[in-house]
Amino acid sequence: MKGGVMRWATVLVALVATGSASADLARRRDAVVEVVQKVSPAVVYIGTEQEVEARFRRRSPLEEFFGGFGGERGERGRQRIQGLGSGVIIDPTGIIVTNDHVIRGASTIHVVLADGRSLDAEVIGSDANNDLAVLKVTTKEPLPIAKLGISSDLMIGETVVAIGSPFGLSKTVTAGVVSATGRTFRADNRVYNDFVQTDAAINPGNSGGPLLNVDGEIIGINTAIFGGGAQGIGFAIPADKVRRIVDELTRFGKLRPAWVGMDAVDLTPRAARQLGWDRSYGALVTAVEDGSPAAQAGVRRGDIVAELGGSRIQDAEDFDTRVRGYPARSAFALVLFREGASRTVQVTPSEFPGRMVESLAWDRLGLRVKENRGVLTLSGVRGGSAAAEVGLEPGDVILRVNNQPVTTADAFKEALLTARRGRSVLLLVRRGRYGYHITLPFEQDTGQSL
Repeated sequence: MKGGVMRWATVLVALVATGSASADLARRRDAVVEVVQKVSPAVVYIGTEQEVEARFRRRSPLEEFFGGFGGERGERGRQRIQGLGSGVIIDPTGIIVTNDHVIRGASTIHVVLADGRSLDAEVIGSDANNDLAVLKVTTKEPLPIAKLGISSDLMIGETVVAIGSPFGLSKTVTAGVVSATGRTFRADNRVYNDFVQTDAAINPGNSGGPLLNVDGEIIGINTAIFGGGAQGIGFAIPADKVRRIVDELTRFGKLRPAWVGMDAVDLTPRAARQLGWDRSYGALVTAVEDGSPAAQAGVRRGDIVAELGGSRIQDAEDFDTRVRGYPARSAFALVLFREGASRTVQVTPSEFPGRMVESLAWDRLGLRVKENRGVLTLSGVRGGSAAAEVGLEPGDVILRVNNQPVTTADAFKEALLTARRGRSVLLLVRRGRYGYHITLPFEQDTGQSL
């Protein structure tokens, strides 16, 4: 009898313990845990291989004979470098978003899914200026996905979760808050604009993984291009920009240069008072090209641009940065202040008119180029331009524009369109046997709007 009581007591204790453990698990299952369990199946590991020129140490015959007491010699060869990163599936047909720097220069790319399968991936398109790339893998069945959310309504301080898959099947998770939006920073000799800043750690292997809100929606794509994600600072490409760029890359394989046909400058307190504007933000429209998308939308010289895409414009640089995030034919709303009243117009950027590219190079840089026996040479230098002042001459060879190789007139035009909103452009010029890096300012007094 006594033994029976003991057995029943043991069973009762076990039942109580089981119930207590279940209750404890339920209590510990917070929003972050739910997000991780919901989205992890869509997070993938990305492995790459890249072939580079390298100098290898080769043992000399003396070393072979005497066991290392001879001299050293070197020889050039191809070396394979492996890289890793993360990505996230956004379409069940196998469309994956990651960072451009994760796959840049890779000769082969493979993706490891959450179920352990390893698949070869092809690059659909990439955009180095926004550090985004789109990959495609092929499977017989639909893949698990994460939903692209909206980043325009992000709140400073709201909880976010970063997930990566740096070592194949193992997932790494960090949580934090949104620290800031619209951040601009410099890394890898590039300026990156309109990023989300978070204190959720973004380690290099987690680059390309999703930044999620508590509903499990992607509100950004993580990147570790800034300091390797050190010092508690992480950055992510906002989801609204990701959506626009991914659509463009999927359809065209690259980001087409867009044109709105208007220029803006910082709004001074004096100009604001004269125009009746009592706010500390905004940019002043100084030029609108006839027949341009801005003109067609009703933008006028003297308007104050107050908002773009639902958020405030702080100054002219902020306006230019935000416009660059919209590819051709991707409309956005502008809130303008004119004659004491606000009005909203819809602007749809178009592709930069080909007829204006040559004049862009001539008017802004003072250069005219032509293809000559497989290289790009200067055919003209405008007198009085900065190019003439630094000594550029017809016959000089243009090798790179902002570190982008150019060997044809079309490549030069494309590089110039990408660089046109900057304050200057960096050229690599060859004269004879020597190469020179030359920085030329984009002259802004020509009246030509961008």
